[in-house]
Amino acid sequence: MTRILFLCVSNSARSQMAEGLARHLLGENAEVMSAGSQPSQVNLHAIAAMAEIGIDISQQQSQSVDTIDPAAIDMVVTLCAEEVCPILPGKVKRLHWPISDPASGTGDRSSEENLEQFRIARDQIKARIAVLSGLLDIPPSPSAEEFHGSIRVQDLPGSVRFYAWLLNTWPKEWTHRYATFICNDLNLNFVLVVSDGKELHHDTLYHLGIGVADRGAVIAAYHQAVAFGAPIEKPPRTTWKGTPLHELWLTDPDGTLIEIYARLTNAELAHKPADELPEFLVPNTGPDAV
Repeated sequence: MTRILFLCVSNSARSQMAEGLARHLLGENAEVMSAGSQPSQVNLHAIAAMAEIGIDISQQQSQSVDTIDPAAIDMVVTLCAEEVCPILPGKVKRLHWPISDPASGTGDRSSEENLEQFRIARDQIKARIAVLSGLLDIPPSPSAEEFHGSIRVQDLPGSVRFYAWLLNTWPKEWTHRYATFICNDLNLNFVLVVSDGKELHHDTLYHLGIGVADRGAVIAAYHQAVAFGAPIEKPPRTTWKGTPLHELWLTDPDGTLIEIYARLTNAELAHKPADELPEFLVPNTGPDAV
């Protein structure tokens, strides 16, 4: 369980809404509290904005950051935008989410206009906590040794010039359809592909690639992906046509293809089959699997 402290100045609006949202969204993955450098009381508009989404913070209390034991906190999230945020000393993970104070200037607005400012702050905080909720319990992931990415471009000459400048290297090769950059210092293989409306082979273009050490690492990545719940596009296999690779294909939540791959050793290349058909690396995952 991660112990999270939300901080703002008065501990009346942003940090109070964050506390209520985090307790609701993070559940048993986190122990949540909030505090401020000049604590006051929970703002009525904050209570109303949270009640609109079914979360009751009316019983929460403002407290001073000076009352918090740093040893009891794993993560501090500061929410100040224009003000100087309070500080909790100690060795903790620190995040800063600058959210404009919805209580600022309330005297110049109607009650409904004030409430709308609190809704905006509430929704911004909620979106950030929704991302945080997926980061608190990430299991082990593949150990990457290099990365491959490809993007579509309208102007290949202009884009090649730009990325040659940005990456400080000429492309390794180029055609009328694509250009490939190899950046050894970044462990990056980067491809620009002309966006001309033609059908392109999705196994080799428009994806993110992660290079791992060897065949065993690809197999291990498969089991890690299954445990994580990542969709498997193609199970681990050794392919011989084109660039021989041990590879695993996943899809991200938007359907973007992710290739996890390892290059074959010379000894492995020596065993290339005559028919060059893929070899599936995990039992019962090939095309004939039941």
